Amino acid sequence: MKHLLGIADLSEEEIWTILDTAEEMHDIQSRPIKKLPALRGRTIVNLFFEDSTRTRSSFELAAKWLSADSINVAAKGSSVSKGESMKDTLQTLDAMSVDAIVMRHAGSGSVAQAAGWVRASMINAGDGMHEHPTQALLDAHAIRRHLRANDLGDLSGKRIAITGDLLHSRVVRSNVLLWEKVGASVVLVAPPTLMPPGVETWGVETTATFDEVLPEVDVAMMLRVQRERMQGGFFPSEREYIDAYGLTPRRLRMLKDGACIAHPGPMNRGLEISSAAADAARSIILDQVSAGVAVRMSVLYHLLAGEEK
Repeated sequence: MKHLLGIADLSEEEIWTILDTAEEMHDIQSRPIKKLPALRGRTIVNLFFEDSTRTRSSFELAAKWLSADSINVAAKGSSVSKGESMKDTLQTLDAMSVDAIVMRHAGSGSVAQAAGWVRASMINAGDGMHEHPTQALLDAHAIRRHLRANDLGDLSGKRIAITGDLLHSRVVRSNVLLWEKVGASVVLVAPPTLMPPGVETWGVETTATFDEVLPEVDVAMMLRVQRERMQGGFFPSEREYIDAYGLTPRRLRMLKDGACIAHPGPMNRGLEISSAAADAARSIILDQVSAGVAVRMSVLYHLLAGEEK
């Protein structure tokens, strides 16, 4: 594996390999000294053209815990803000003989395009409204740990409801692809105005009625309402959105035994998810944050360990 550009490029076997390695990496977090020598001498650049807290921080921690050198480059304050093209920026970094570039960019397909310009391994940390592969992998890892801890089996055969602003989400696309490959089923829940275009070709169930599907799912994954990407009236009011699609205390009580609550963050508490749901015992939201470091360690390990650059 040279790059991680999207879940679409991974086989089922590669997904399970990444998840199994992440399980081993997860144990590192409980050690007094959180270090493995696997990537000693490697250099990883985090190149973020969009703001990020969780993703960038977890990639940085993952690199450091694997003993790699990690450098953060934000577009603001870099040569990009002086007019340098994305291609020139990437090729400048590549000329410094870095081993991997973790990139987030507002343009869909931008990371795949960048992979053709550099010798380094490219890792997609979110490209526009296209994909966010490590988020889907960490979601699966956190859910898998929840299932195993409660003797509920593995991911295959499980049913996941993904609810919220699906139109602007790169997370939903990666998740749908991943769950299909591991043998789970997905139902997408949103008002028609927030359904992605062409969703009828995705091969998944869709509905505008949250209450009908909620009692039967194993995972209720809530997605953030991305106000910053909305320039029109996608729903009448926040109050009506909460009533129809928010994970309220009433809906929390509708979940079946063993079902968990997930959210890739950041959360709009009181909008797509209530504090009662976010802080519930069945919530795995903080487990997802923890899973992010383990999964990104696994991805970096499989891309770079033992590779001759």
